[in-house]
Amino acid sequence: MEAVVQQPITRDVPVHLESLGKEYGHFTALKALDLTVAEGTSLGFLGPNGAGKSTTIKIMTNLIRPSRGRASLFGIDVRREPTRALARIGAVIETPEFYGYLSPLETLAYAGRLRGMSSKDLRNRSEAVLKEVKLTEWADHRIQEFSKGMKQRLAIAQSLLHEPDLLILDEPTSGLDPRGMAEVRDVIKSLKDQGRTIFMSSHLLGEVQEVCDDVALLNHGELLIRGSVRELSRGADTSTIQATFLRPATPQDLEALAALPGVEEVKAGGDSTVDLRITGGEEGQARVLEAMIARGLKVITYRPLGSSLEQLYLDRIQESDRL
Repeated sequence: MEAVVQQPITRDVPVHLESLGKEYGHFTALKALDLTVAEGTSLGFLGPNGAGKSTTIKIMTNLIRPSRGRASLFGIDVRREPTRALARIGAVIETPEFYGYLSPLETLAYAGRLRGMSSKDLRNRSEAVLKEVKLTEWADHRIQEFSKGMKQRLAIAQSLLHEPDLLILDEPTSGLDPRGMAEVRDVIKSLKDQGRTIFMSSHLLGEVQEVCDDVALLNHGELLIRGSVRELSRGADTSTIQATFLRPATPQDLEALAALPGVEEVKAGGDSTVDLRITGGEEGQARVLEAMIARGLKVITYRPLGSSLEQLYLDRIQESDRL
């Protein structure tokens, strides 16, 4: 029988998934997934619930084994050499849990000692990562006082403690309220702006558009789309902006927005959203956003409505569902 020769993967590639497949009995969760993520890229691994996103991440982090194919991190096969492969990553998978009677500093010290970090390095790194996730003021508080969003940010801090080269996040805003979602997204955007390599799964298209550079769309275990958010979003109807607020806008707020120069139409939606048709291109949109903030409205998201990426997403998902 002829030997199968596996091609080496360059160590400069943070993520390389090759013909990755996974079955649970008669159910196929992944179908020959091929995916590569370059250094410095923030990839949104997008798809509806049950698409195979969490299965992929669990294979990447050696929590489950693939039925076929392989996952490599920085050129190291996760299944063959899991300790080496996972040494350079940080991960937040599913809902984080902490000891409520500990503080963030105590929690990070515990995690760091498990990794063999020195006391001096631990203190410096703990303070640094808490600053990155905007929890400095809560460093000595008991975690039992924390909201779910704060716990999620602490989980990200813990994943950054050993200065990983790749951050893997599985649905990082799942189950959070709008404020918690905004806080976690701000942290992820800040990490992206630092040039970190991020692999983030999400079922929320708007979240991926806001946070990521690239997107890979998965459904029924199959890769449907892979490309940059910018390229796939070309052709968006940028004249209509959807704004989401921390609290619903009042009728007086809507009247004030409708009276702003360049605003042709204001339409209140559900879940604290408002759609605005604005003239003047990006400059006009910027002026309206400034006016919202000046009025005291807490703006969580501000993005074009009905983008080409949104339509592409819906078309591909519907087409995949019919197969």
